[in-house]
Amino acid sequence: MKAISVLGSTGSIGTQTLDIVDEFPDQFRVVALSAGRNLSLLVTQIEKHHPEVVALADESLLPELKNRLMALQTKTRPDPLPQIVGGPQGLDVAASWASADLVVTGIVGCAGLLPTLAAIRAGKDLAVANKETLIAAGPVVLPELKKSGSRLLPADSEHSAIFQCLQGTPWRDTARLSTGVPTPGLRRIQLTASGGAFRDWTASELKKATVADATSHPNWSMGKKITVDSASLMNKGLEVIEAHYLFGLDYDHIEIVIHPQSIIHSMIELSDSSVLAQLGWPDMKLPILYCMSWPSRLETPWRRLDLTEVGQLSFRAPDPTKYPCMDLAYAAGRAGGTMPAVLNAANEEAVAQFLEEKIHFLDIPEMIEGACERHKPDLAAHPCLDDVLEVDQWARLAVREKVNRGTKRMASATMAA
Repeated sequence: MKAISVLGSTGSIGTQTLDIVDEFPDQFRVVALSAGRNLSLLVTQIEKHHPEVVALADESLLPELKNRLMALQTKTRPDPLPQIVGGPQGLDVAASWASADLVVTGIVGCAGLLPTLAAIRAGKDLAVANKETLIAAGPVVLPELKKSGSRLLPADSEHSAIFQCLQGTPWRDTARLSTGVPTPGLRRIQLTASGGAFRDWTASELKKATVADATSHPNWSMGKKITVDSASLMNKGLEVIEAHYLFGLDYDHIEIVIHPQSIIHSMIELSDSSVLAQLGWPDMKLPILYCMSWPSRLETPWRRLDLTEVGQLSFRAPDPTKYPCMDLAYAAGRAGGTMPAVLNAANEEAVAQFLEEKIHFLDIPEMIEGACERHKPDLAAHPCLDDVLEVDQWARLAVREKVNRGTKRMASATMAA
């Protein structure tokens, strides 16, 4: 039985991971959970899975969590309470918990970087759904992986598809993952993209895009931030950078293809011209399960893919005019060093501002490009962790300041009118 630590247990990845544990109770057990502020769901998860340790990102909620658990212990069961920890150090405790065999990292954004590093330094294998770990800090993470021997298994659907396809080649050494060493025999990666909420919109129609429009994904059920990233295609641009670090290919050999049906989750081309693809219904549980069970495969009762039901599979090249974030991501990846960290942080902040309706959807790439341009003179080619954390905070502040300046100008213009 594999012992699992779930970081971000109340989010989309975390809840699906725990669903898998429920479906395979003879294969997995939960030893650690971490969450942000959703106490109601967290308490339910604790009551059901009996973890050894629970970490709460928001330390101010620790007393309330302890009171709720004490009430549960008194009324319903005599089981001992889990160890309760809080704040960034608490997340590190859950990530490096001694009895955990695998850490599932479902914390969204750069907030997941430090606990992921804690897990790596503790020698844990990781199922990584937090793509920002490699995007923002690839030059920091790769040496840590080599040092600790941790294996980083991709839990998002696209990189899981690539990883699964590689199992069908002579390449079987997972230690090569995230070392920056080119994967033998791998010539090209094609990352498939649904096209997001605006795949059937024209570039000119994006002027009227609202938050409700951008957060309505046609194929996948995801959180708001990643759904907006899908609409802008930034999610795919970030995945290009992640694929570069995971599989060692240069950016000229990592492509994006619009595939509206989301049945092919990604493809690889090998040196002999063979193309391998992984197919399945749009469901995050499969790539999560593969990480959890690897190198084995478990029999599931899940719905089987029926291509006659799908009917057709179609593909088209993404329009860079409609998706400017795509080219911004390629440019940041090629620049390397601290530039991907700036790209990622600027995007996170710009999306947050958009979700609060302080900027328009089309302002997102403008905010990102502005931050990247300003960072060029200060780019660190070989950053340490402090460099990454510093530029992450700088980029967020740069976007906020630009938004605030724009808001003040609009207010002044309104008053003058």
